[in-house]
Amino acid sequence: MSFKFLQTKHPGIGKAGFTDTKPGRIVLHVLRLITSGVFVFSGFVKAVDPLGTVYKIEDYLKAFGDNWTSLTVLAFPAALLLIAVELMIGIQLLLMIRFRISALLALLFMLIMTPLTLYIALENPVSDCGCFGDALKISNWQTFGKNVVLLIVALLLVVYRSKFKTFFVRKMENTLAVVFLLASVGFMAFNLMHLPILDFRPYKIGVNIPEAMQIPKVAPVDEYSYRFVYQKDGVLKEFGLNALPDSTWTFVEQHSELIKKGYEPPIQNFTILNAHYEDVGPELLAYPGKTYLMIMYDVTKASEKGVMELNAFYAARSATKIRFIGVTASSAVDVEAFKKKHWLTFPIYSADPVFLKTIIRANPGLMVIENGTITDKRNWRDIKKIY
Repeated sequence: MSFKFLQTKHPGIGKAGFTDTKPGRIVLHVLRLITSGVFVFSGFVKAVDPLGTVYKIEDYLKAFGDNWTSLTVLAFPAALLLIAVELMIGIQLLLMIRFRISALLALLFMLIMTPLTLYIALENPVSDCGCFGDALKISNWQTFGKNVVLLIVALLLVVYRSKFKTFFVRKMENTLAVVFLLASVGFMAFNLMHLPILDFRPYKIGVNIPEAMQIPKVAPVDEYSYRFVYQKDGVLKEFGLNALPDSTWTFVEQHSELIKKGYEPPIQNFTILNAHYEDVGPELLAYPGKTYLMIMYDVTKASEKGVMELNAFYAARSATKIRFIGVTASSAVDVEAFKKKHWLTFPIYSADPVFLKTIIRANPGLMVIENGTITDKRNWRDIKKIY
């Protein structure tokens, strides 16, 4: 095993290039660490929540138009591949494993992502890029700027790749690469089969939903720029809010532009509709006891075994008259067929699919609310851990 860092053959900037000097080697390693850190962080937060990445890719494909919607079936494998590639590039750059090929892969990755994010920034099909999952939200233009920087750095790493010396012998490099790949896949599988081990979304265990919906009295509000169009003697003219014309002008139309976004509470709403299309969300949050919400964003895609497990969970406790409610975004026809198929006796209400996907990364999953506070959340596979 070799632990040699970059070595200087000729001392001094005059006799050798800057990258052959100690400061030059430090700069190259700092660039390597920055690049690897971004790739590892981006891949890790996606690996924590693989379904979130799947949903984001689906959002993009749907936003691109009807011709792309049919490709949503590829969102799941594409998400897993994207996560694995980001993680492996980042880890290998960080630990100097197969550095030359890793630097080339990083450059290729950025050559693909940079023009793509430029298009997304220009067209703005989805406001949140999703490049750092729910852990860190940045705008589409910020994403493009980040990618431009990474593209330049990746190019420098490729150009000066011969300046880097590996930490490990080739056999050890190959072994480590396989180990990290298997660990990455296993980590994603665990989070898919259960729930994300880190919850970056607003509906975390311990969150009081009514409090998370409140806006502080001193919170900044949205700021807009207003322009008013008036007409006089056949002439149209724009005026600002503080410089409106006299009564001889006739108002035509108003334009407004958001110039500064105000405070947004972590949770925007908690709307759940009963069979009569009445919002029972406030009632559920105000109830002092436990309310069990069986969440299925789509009953036609819900796990058959999961539904059976949750129905058995309900049946075992029905004698105690617990509040057990199903919530889905599926149509009334699908819900009725679903209830008959599985002999379900508890009510099933409706809610927005994005809202349900945000609450829990499972189909079905169970969330427990007590006095407005989320006290537990489980994938159906872990339903026996709820008491």
